[in-house]
Amino acid sequence: MDVGRHPNITLLTYSEVEDVSGYIGNFKVKMRRKAKYVDESTCNACEECVKVCPVVVPDEFQMGFASRRAIYIPFPQAVPSSYLIDMEACLGNFPIACGKCMDVCDQNSINYDMKDEIIEVEVGTIIVSPGIDMYDPTEHDEYGYTKFENVLTSMEFERLMGPTGPTAGEIIRPSDRKMPRTVGFIQCVGSRSRKKGNPYCSNICCMNTVKETLLLSEYSSDIKSKVFYMDMRTFGKGFEDFLKRSKEHGAIYIRGIPGEIEEDPRTKNLILTIEDTMTGKIEQHEVEMVVLATGITPRVDSEGIRKLLTLTTTSDGFLMEQHPKLKPVEAPTAGVFLSGCAESPKDVRESVQQAGAAAAKAQILMGQGKVKVEAITASVDSEHCTCCGICAKVCPYSAITVDVKNKIPATVTEAACHGCGTCSAECPFDAITMKHFTDKQLLSMVDNYLEEKQKEKIIVFACNWCSYAGADFAGISRLQYPDTCRIIRTMCSGRVDEKFVLRAFELGAPIVLVSGCHYADCTYINANRWAQLRVEKLWNKLERLGIRPERLQLEWIAASEAVKFAKVMKEMEEMRKKVTIEEIKETEKILKQEREKKEAREKKKKKK
Repeated sequence: MDVGRHPNITLLTYSEVEDVSGYIGNFKVKMRRKAKYVDESTCNACEECVKVCPVVVPDEFQMGFASRRAIYIPFPQAVPSSYLIDMEACLGNFPIACGKCMDVCDQNSINYDMKDEIIEVEVGTIIVSPGIDMYDPTEHDEYGYTKFENVLTSMEFERLMGPTGPTAGEIIRPSDRKMPRTVGFIQCVGSRSRKKGNPYCSNICCMNTVKETLLLSEYSSDIKSKVFYMDMRTFGKGFEDFLKRSKEHGAIYIRGIPGEIEEDPRTKNLILTIEDTMTGKIEQHEVEMVVLATGITPRVDSEGIRKLLTLTTTSDGFLMEQHPKLKPVEAPTAGVFLSGCAESPKDVRESVQQAGAAAAKAQILMGQGKVKVEAITASVDSEHCTCCGICAKVCPYSAITVDVKNKIPATVTEAACHGCGTCSAECPFDAITMKHFTDKQLLSMVDNYLEEKQKEKIIVFACNWCSYAGADFAGISRLQYPDTCRIIRTMCSGRVDEKFVLRAFELGAPIVLVSGCHYADCTYINANRWAQLRVEKLWNKLERLGIRPERLQLEWIAASEAVKFAKVMKEMEEMRKKVTIEEIKETEKILKQEREKKEAREKKKKKK
């Protein structure tokens, strides 16, 4: 409500973002403000329209325990406090088949001809806070959620206990509308399981159950709570005392997840069979109601948000931050910040903290009025650009624009470019130059390393943020590994051009290693995936030329994996020893011939 009244905040409810373009400081956001068919500026929420509406549908806010009309307020604290019409449920406005709500509205707030409104705004920064979805237990119905009426999810139980819930806070069993005497809580439903649900911990479930047991004890001393759990994770401030208080109020905690649940057809009570891992005994517990502590899942529309803002996700489906320790609220795309459960499950306290941090980061950026761009950005030589569009396709930040249809050469938005170099490595016409990491500079390092004693050297292309940092960590940790490796630092493994590898082999390198961030954790969103594809093509090419593809290796090494770096270098050394002088000479000969043929073709093409 404070937000709605704030003079510097424009609150757009019942709206969705359709498109985002631009870059840090210059984002253009296109939004669709959906038609509510009720003028919120004149509606006084008198409720007369609700009284006459003949349509009754399940209320989503009340988890289906109550009903609402086709004209309704989404939830009691909605801002603005005005009605809207659900046109999918309404009897229709083309033609008007009912119109009763319009007839009784003294404010003339209802307008069936209202249309969706497209709003376009320019903003400097964006904060992503999409919220969460709850795990749907119908997917793996081992606890009888769809069969037994008295099995509820924790969210449904919250609505039953809520003062604005369908029973005004009165706790009843759905089957007979009577107060339950015993309530069983089953933890980790949809969490910490690879076969059924998600492998991660949802963070909030344990303490939510503890809270519910305390509320039950305050509601009535006759209600007994039994909690069936794997582990109670109470790592927050005061959480352990909270759990202790729950036990003192009579809640019983049993370490074991039910393997079977049955219903007594006469009493509708539920019988849970478990193995108590503390005693090692098989036990049966009869309760009158079961609450499933369902876990958190990413929003269904997170994929749409990811595409709009050029973000990436982790293996669990949540959005990935730029750095988990140093930049936990910054997204990989500059000017975009993450808040709440966008990047991982969080409770209210953590969500508030991250929201404050995201707002502060955005405010600092906006207050400065300008940003520093990387000095390693890409530049396009328009004379060599053929407008093929490959660079725009591979750029993880959408920093390159090219008009393929009208043959307008590519241009780079420096404020959006992070200098990963993937575009330069993929460009087939060498039309893109990476400042401070030019082809000439990197090739000269290859030439210098292989000037003499080529057989005794391993050429390693290491990404700046992970593999190179891992090598540095191995060094300062005094880990022992062979001194035959010669590291060439690139900003990303996506920068490693095919010609870098071929030049190294042509000059006599026995082994070449391309190394970068872990596949799903690239600093540059997805640039290392292009490196993977490029190396796979190189393996095929080497095999076609009669060169052992095993001599080109690809490894993902994180900055913290110093031990792995040392281990990989030892493995590379063992492989190096198996490469013979004859094999190296033959490789040099084959690649020299290939290069000369390519140069002759290009010379002939240029002459024509």
